[in-house]
Amino acid sequence: MQPTRYTNNIEVRSRRQSAGRRTRCALRAAGMANGPAISQLLRLATMILLCCTTAGCRVGGLQTAAKRPTRHSVRSDQFVVLSDFKLSKDHELIRDLARLREQVSEKLDLPLQREEVVVYIFSDELGYKQFLNTAYPGLPERRAYFVGTPRELAVYSYWGERIREDLQHEFTHGLLHASLKQVPLWLDEGLAEYFEVAGPKPGTINAEHSHQLAGIVANGWRPDLERLEQLEEFSQMQRIDYQESWAWVHYMLHSTPEARGVLLSYLRDLRNIAEPEPLSKRLGRDVPQFKTRFLNYVTSLHSTRQWVGQH
Repeated sequence: MQPTRYTNNIEVRSRRQSAGRRTRCALRAAGMANGPAISQLLRLATMILLCCTTAGCRVGGLQTAAKRPTRHSVRSDQFVVLSDFKLSKDHELIRDLARLREQVSEKLDLPLQREEVVVYIFSDELGYKQFLNTAYPGLPERRAYFVGTPRELAVYSYWGERIREDLQHEFTHGLLHASLKQVPLWLDEGLAEYFEVAGPKPGTINAEHSHQLAGIVANGWRPDLERLEQLEEFSQMQRIDYQESWAWVHYMLHSTPEARGVLLSYLRDLRNIAEPEPLSKRLGRDVPQFKTRFLNYVTSLHSTRQWVGQH
């Protein structure tokens, strides 16, 4: 069976019904670059053994008869795509991932990542589900996963109508974990939500997120970056948390030079420091009344609904 034709015509408004359709597992060996704190690693390992939050990892010698798609491979700049079907090196999907790698580096002022990211693409949903279900029975259904282990940084997905959106999101996770010593959960998801939106350049407004946020702001909701910074488990993140995380990233990258500078400085510190000073404290010090400014910015996003990524 041939895979569905790849297309860039993604309807951004037709977003996932659950904010948790994607799951990130970031297992990094203690003492290695890009590794989370030991306590976080142990918590993640426990969740994996309970088959709650990830797929495709081998933990404690766990073996599985399920096969990853490895029949065909395409290697590009510091990433490789393995699949059940043949893709040419100049395929639109490969070009998209290569472009995303450059965009993440340029937009976030990070060096191009050197650690390889492996992208596994199954030819259909059935094969993808069989692999995940065999490896970890009871795993929640998701269209795509990012799994980081000491062995590799891997993205798993299957060919379908939303393959571009899913890979943009999960590949962003891979690039971040290949570049940074630590990635706070809220920021990891906020950046992945930011870079997944189709557009001529990063910064296209997520119509669903902006609409939902504008609605709850009108009903009295107020942002709480400090609370987001305390989230460490995926089970703690609700739909609104993904939306607020996206909005904070968009605000910092596109509102003022001062806010953008705070985010880029924080990312530079994350390259070498596992637990740098939180972003909320930096914003409070360097961007006066940042919460009020953020609230006004979020409200304005819903009224503009256009690409604003010009910084």
